[in-house]
Amino acid sequence: MTMDNSQDALLKLGFKFGKNGAHAARSMMIEELKQLFASRPKTASQEDYQQDIVTFNTLHKATENSRKLTYHHLKDLYGLSPDIPLFNVLRQWWELSETAQVVLALQLAVARDPLLRGSVPVVLALQPGEHLARSDMEAYLCADDPERFSPASLKSFAQNINGTWTQAGYLTGRTKKYRSVSAITYVNVAFALFLAHCQGLSGQRMFHSEWCRLLALNTHELYDMAHAASLRGLLNFKHASEVVEVTFPHLQVTGQR
Repeated sequence: MTMDNSQDALLKLGFKFGKNGAHAARSMMIEELKQLFASRPKTASQEDYQQDIVTFNTLHKATENSRKLTYHHLKDLYGLSPDIPLFNVLRQWWELSETAQVVLALQLAVARDPLLRGSVPVVLALQPGEHLARSDMEAYLCADDPERFSPASLKSFAQNINGTWTQAGYLTGRTKKYRSVSAITYVNVAFALFLAHCQGLSGQRMFHSEWCRLLALNTHELYDMAHAASLRGLLNFKHASEVVEVTFPHLQVTGQR
């Protein structure tokens, strides 16, 4: 499959752009996402997920309003529709590795939330064990426009973003956050390469993309996991000397948003 990497094409694939994002409201809500997927097959529609959350209350929210807000947040962050290719691929690969799931969710959330995406360099710049002060995340949020958010909003947004990085295993600690090392699998590497492919990258450039950098692995580790993904049919990976090729001939991406 080939990709058009214009912004319109990327929007149709499920990427989002701009300045604001879902983390203005909540974190990635990984436990809710896992529970939601456990009750439906890969082919479930957006309407199925809405019904589960709002009508059947499968996520056990206390009020109708909280159920509606939960649905809108999860839809905003992940898409929840097989007609959105990025979500469709994540959902196809979700059950392949339980270990991969939390970082898979993070990868899609980063693609769909500009607020979270902008925080990636803040977290990746930290060494394992290094402290991340909430004020550092707040400083990132208001770097371009110091008057953009109120102090209360900055605190809330920073807490949501730090909460997501904690759920994904990149940070640890309840009140004080410290950089930790998250578990990465071949599924995460395959999804990172797919995201890079969607943006029109090829060859070695895919392994140096922002999506592979997010996984915090070295090139050798990325190649090894790409090879593992190739053996399992997620992609085709060829590596000979300086020549690297990654394709997705068997990936079924249906529909457009």
